[in-house]
Amino acid sequence: MKHIVVLTGAGMSAESGLKTFRDANGLWEGHDVMEVASPEGFAKNPELVLEFYNQRRRQLLEVEPNAAHYDLAKLENEYSVSIVTQNVDDLHERAGSSNVLHLHGELLKARSTYNETDIANWKTDLVLGDVCQKGYQMRPNIVWFGEAVPMIEKAIEVCATADILMIIGTSMQVYPAASLMYYVPNGTPTYFIDPKPAIGSTKNLTVIAQPATVGVGYAIEQIKLI
Repeated sequence: MKHIVVLTGAGMSAESGLKTFRDANGLWEGHDVMEVASPEGFAKNPELVLEFYNQRRRQLLEVEPNAAHYDLAKLENEYSVSIVTQNVDDLHERAGSSNVLHLHGELLKARSTYNETDIANWKTDLVLGDVCQKGYQMRPNIVWFGEAVPMIEKAIEVCATADILMIIGTSMQVYPAASLMYYVPNGTPTYFIDPKPAIGSTKNLTVIAQPATVGVGYAIEQIKLI
């Protein structure tokens, strides 16, 4: 069974109603990203950071997976599929994908500020005073700027075993995630799906200038011809 590795970014979930990471002026929901997505920002104003993610969490619970999420889930009927996502939502899982690796953490989980491996499922608001069993404040289980990406080594291992690569809704400009495409074997058929691609098709790279809900289905049609 061929192994399809799928790298997804914010554009994957945008059509479900989740906003992409940053707007053109670098702000995230009106905030400087370092205020709400860094250890320094959390130390300076934890209430602001917690409420920022509370708003994101509430929004996530109101949206549903889109057609592209479901198309990827159905692929598991015919292929081995591994999804490596930069997204912190659970829309891949809700659509039915069973093998999802979250590079940047998960919005519906929280972790102890004392022990980063002390992780709990969390679907309600997270506030000051919510503590782990050892009495330390809980924080969003999100990889912030300046923090290590603990799942990157596993993601590299996954990419190294790809027979086919799909890249969906990501500029592939945020490192270390952007480096993953270079770990797939040479000559691997690759499909890049983005409505405004910054690159063009080459021998083994097929660029599909479409949003995810259109482009993923088209890519799957092409994959089935291989």
